[in-house]
Amino acid sequence: MNLVDHYANLYKDAILKIKSDSYQTDKLIDSPSDNRFGITLLIRPDNQVRNRFQDLISALKAIEPDQYYYPNSDMHVTVLSIISCYNGFDVTQIRISDYVELIKKCIATPKHIEIQFRGITASPSCIMVQGFLSDDTLNRIRDELRTNFRNSILEQTIDKRYSIQTAHATVVRFRKELTKKDAYIKVLDDYRDFYFGTCAVDSLELVYNDWYQRNEHVKELYRFEIK
Repeated sequence: MNLVDHYANLYKDAILKIKSDSYQTDKLIDSPSDNRFGITLLIRPDNQVRNRFQDLISALKAIEPDQYYYPNSDMHVTVLSIISCYNGFDVTQIRISDYVELIKKCIATPKHIEIQFRGITASPSCIMVQGFLSDDTLNRIRDELRTNFRNSILEQTIDKRYSIQTAHATVVRFRKELTKKDAYIKVLDDYRDFYFGTCAVDSLELVYNDWYQRNEHVKELYRFEIK
């Protein structure tokens, strides 16, 4: 996949939808009855990078304060959604140690993953910071995980929603109608190629999570050191 073209196409499509009022607002963000949970393998960008994300968020929040903005504690890059969030899933339904052992097999040798966060893209429902990988290590880990999970009897829903190949971080979700679209798009355009920083990844986290990866609902199940 050519990530530059992929991100650019996503952005172009999303901006057209925002301008034509055909974007999507999430009605479940504030719902106390949202019971969608799953397990995810993810990466946490370092604090310096996440603080740069907050510069973007501050600029957007000044224009549209009622949208859903991710705090530093919730920001992440998804390696793989192992069990996509669904209503009623509970971590007590699975044996965590089996998942940990399988993932360990896939990252048995030391790995070097570096992500450059540069520019933003969007979908009809959210704003994302673009991540660019220095090599194909992360995608090789993903392929190993796909193969091993599919050859196991463990519950998993890998790639059921879509096959992830990027290293983006979602920073905003639309939860209400945009009232100042032109000013909002102007900020997005200003950050289209902004350099947020580069981080070397030293660990992967297996977490039990809600749909939004909110810190108050996330439970770390295991941390895998990869250096």
